[in-house]
Amino acid sequence: MKDFDPSVLKKNPASPRTLFGLMMSGIAGLFTLIAIVPLFIILGYLVTKGISSLRLTVFTELPPPPLVSGGGFGNAILGTIIMVGIGGIISIPVGIMAAIYLSEFSQDSKFASLIRFATNVLSGVPSIIIGVFAYSAIVLTTRQYSAWAGGFALAILMLPIIVRTTDEALKLVPQEVRQASIAVGANNYQTVLQVVLPAAIPAIITGITLAVARAAGETAPLLFTALFTQFWPNLDNYFVEPTASLAVLVYNFAIVPFKNQQELAWAAAFILVMLVLVTNIISRIATAKKIY
Repeated sequence: MKDFDPSVLKKNPASPRTLFGLMMSGIAGLFTLIAIVPLFIILGYLVTKGISSLRLTVFTELPPPPLVSGGGFGNAILGTIIMVGIGGIISIPVGIMAAIYLSEFSQDSKFASLIRFATNVLSGVPSIIIGVFAYSAIVLTTRQYSAWAGGFALAILMLPIIVRTTDEALKLVPQEVRQASIAVGANNYQTVLQVVLPAAIPAIITGITLAVARAAGETAPLLFTALFTQFWPNLDNYFVEPTASLAVLVYNFAIVPFKNQQELAWAAAFILVMLVLVTNIISRIATAKKIY
């Protein structure tokens, strides 16, 4: 029997198959580069315009009147944190529990398929439509723009992201893990809460951070629900009044002809992009731990 010659497995650089593979790899790389070029252009433009407008006082002062130098958007930062926090308090437990039902207890029933379909549809609904719904449900009922109304609208935006990512994260946990837990005497609820859910936490955190990043940058729902204000949120009044946010501040100040407010809009836009970047970094760190 002749010895095997490994040289026969080496690619011939002049063969048509090798040349076609190299050509397609080059085309794929080119289109990948084209896809990320707009991102770097936007980031570069924001860094150039935003950093030049940043100063310490923008985090602690209120928005200035037209033609008045100085000022900041501290109230918008606080308002964004409050409304995203309200949205998270509503959507995170609801989204995780819904995903647990879909993944662990529904057994792929028709009702579960309906919920998944509704979640996919909700994720594609334009944010302005959600803003109109929240306006009708909260603002018209209470006759008041408020942080609660804004948080409710953001919760609806965050919910499908959390449900879908948590559902997929739970499916990644092998069935053998569930079977081993049941084999040692745990019931279904103990298996889900003490074994499956902790194993899927990294991917769940990813979904939550992505949902928070999207909610923090939304403008249309907040125009219908929280509106805007030049003042600090009234913490003593349970946020039942118009509340400022970074996204709405960028919208308001970017379209005015006053240079001082335009500069604040660029600085606020830069802060928003950095917020998205930080949340994505957190999600990357969280998913560094693989699920089994």
